[in-house]
Amino acid sequence: MHQEIKEWLKAIIHPELKQNITDAGLINKIEINEKQIRVVLLYKKPVDPFANTIKRNAEELLKLKIKNKEIIVENLFPEVKTKKYEGLTAVKNIVAIASGKGGVGKSTVTANIAVALAMNGYKVGLLDGDVYGPSIPKMFGIENEKPEVTVEEGIELIKPIEKYGVKVLSIGFFVDPNQALIWRGSMATSALKQLLEQTEWGELDVLLIDMPPGTGDIHLTLVQTVAVTGVAIVTTPQEVAIADVIKGISMFRNPSINVPVLGIIENMSWFTPAELPENKYYIFGKGGGERMAKQFNVPLLGQIPLVQSICESGDKGKPIVNAHSIEAEAFRTLCNNLLTSLEERNKMEPTKKVEITHK
Repeated sequence: MHQEIKEWLKAIIHPELKQNITDAGLINKIEINEKQIRVVLLYKKPVDPFANTIKRNAEELLKLKIKNKEIIVENLFPEVKTKKYEGLTAVKNIVAIASGKGGVGKSTVTANIAVALAMNGYKVGLLDGDVYGPSIPKMFGIENEKPEVTVEEGIELIKPIEKYGVKVLSIGFFVDPNQALIWRGSMATSALKQLLEQTEWGELDVLLIDMPPGTGDIHLTLVQTVAVTGVAIVTTPQEVAIADVIKGISMFRNPSINVPVLGIIENMSWFTPAELPENKYYIFGKGGGERMAKQFNVPLLGQIPLVQSICESGDKGKPIVNAHSIEAEAFRTLCNNLLTSLEERNKMEPTKKVEITHK
């Protein structure tokens, strides 16, 4: 029956490997006894976004074929030595760009800050930490690129893709863009740690991390893995967005985390039509970011207008900050204010990694 099972499982294709799981060599073990059949799948990488779907499909297929035994399919992953990447010691500042909710343009803001920093002569890295919805590759026009992976002493090291003077890395480089990532929290956090610890960042003045919206496992994993210099919070002027900012600031300011808030970035502050560049229409309300900055005693780092060209430039992989326009100048001003806030922050005691102790 072992061979029959292998033949049946040829019906299941691994989307990334473009092979069925039998020919791809993923079937590690088949155990058969009177009551059950146990199939163990061993994947090629420590993190495989398709593993849960393949496991479920394999179980369903075998249950259709075999009626008189319990079917058990297990996933195993290769153990990889996690390198405590010493290169991170050459990164002077790690800055998280976060938001209380989705849809506020956080990734667009992060991409433009990164390019603006590079334009000013800084050595910049950008990690797309939004593992469920990676959009940074598209905003840099490199969504079809594949980072080079080398092996040193049995440890895989990833080389970021460089564009506009920025070293970029994203989970989006390693997964099928047409497939939804059906990951449990532990898989997502493992992916983030791997991207942080097994990447050849080299010497950087600033490593920006585009965080997923909200507060959750990814945020906690970040502050446990590296010492985050500070965080900038992106919001829109809407009251519902401002309410979520409070949660984000409260999380980073929690005594057990204690990451300094560098300031508030208000995106979509007003609408300016291309034909009337001097006009401002406050369609999402006015002054929400400024009120929040005053409430928490942090700087309002910048106000970015809602302009069609910003979105179009991001879709084309050409961040708007490279252009000569009012909106590009808004991003350059934001970048300068962020640098000023970062300089003030670095006069304080350095951030420490969060240590979680279990009693």
